[in-house]
Amino acid sequence: MSRLFSPLQLGPLKLRNRIAVAPMCQYSAVDGVAQPWHAQHFGRMALSGAGLVIIEATGVEAAGRITPDDLGLWNDAQEAVLAESLRNLRTYSDTPMGIQLAHAGRKASTSAPWKGGRALTTEEGGWRTFAPSALPFRDDWHTPTEMTEADMDRVVAAFEDAARRADRAGFDLVELHAAHGYLLSEFLSPMSNRRTDAYGGSAGARARFPLRVARALREAWPRTKALGARFNGSDWVEDGVALDEVIAFGRALHEMGYDYLHLTSGGNVARAEIPGAEPGYQVPFAEAVKRAVPEAAVMAVGMITDPRQAERILEAEQADIVAVARAVLDDPNWGHHAAVTLGEEENLPRPYERAGKAYWPGYGR
Repeated sequence: MSRLFSPLQLGPLKLRNRIAVAPMCQYSAVDGVAQPWHAQHFGRMALSGAGLVIIEATGVEAAGRITPDDLGLWNDAQEAVLAESLRNLRTYSDTPMGIQLAHAGRKASTSAPWKGGRALTTEEGGWRTFAPSALPFRDDWHTPTEMTEADMDRVVAAFEDAARRADRAGFDLVELHAAHGYLLSEFLSPMSNRRTDAYGGSAGARARFPLRVARALREAWPRTKALGARFNGSDWVEDGVALDEVIAFGRALHEMGYDYLHLTSGGNVARAEIPGAEPGYQVPFAEAVKRAVPEAAVMAVGMITDPRQAERILEAEQADIVAVARAVLDDPNWGHHAAVTLGEEENLPRPYERAGKAYWPGYGR
């Protein structure tokens, strides 16, 4: 059996293979409520052949959305539609479904990428944003409000509430978003956290609020379901977050009871330039954490498009599970095709079996 298609125990959750669909923003919600687009998207991903699907960054409060079109999970209407989508999905797929809970921090109140991807003005419906320090993401963006203790309390409570809603809605897994320059990532990075109180300065102080959120989420989310976190391995600028700080944060999460650690990078500094962003460019961050915390389950992500590459990552024990994103948007059957590539059973859904390699001469053309 290939490593990619071997089972994996992710805390209390057993995965049939080691392919995860990474969270991908769809920017298609209305007032935070999932739409028919989301229902078909969830279904496509659930039938992709992956062992796990994690749906997009979902705001825990209105101020924490990246755009007005983001999914949210702070009210009953949002919870009800997600619950219905999962109930319907369960009639045709048993693929574990996760949700990424997030707060955008200073990168909130922007337009969707195809609407300009820029900071919204008040006239356009923009809203007040919050961050560890009153530093804008770019010169042409709004200046966020430096968070007070009361703001932190509010955000912690919002993550707890969203976790309970995700549980009631029927999700199997929650992923805490502490990456890509959003709120928790902003606290972790010295590029965006210039506080002089207990939440800024040293690496330990900068991690204090993210770990507080992580601890609250761990308490709010059932131990019978899986919990993970996504965080940056690098800001891709000099004097950004250091690898030893990344490892320390991952170790703290693991010791807290997080079931997996998902390594990514970037997004915290607008001027950052990623040298040679090629398939697998973020895998070294996953490998570094895996080497330092070998007992933790580690997820690698970042332009991984070839099943053979995914297999090599696992064989080399650089990670325990591989996440794909744009590759599965391009090919919604990526997992099934990966199985054929690696000599495994294709396992297409029964209604689609006639399009499989054994039955259709046009396969792979």
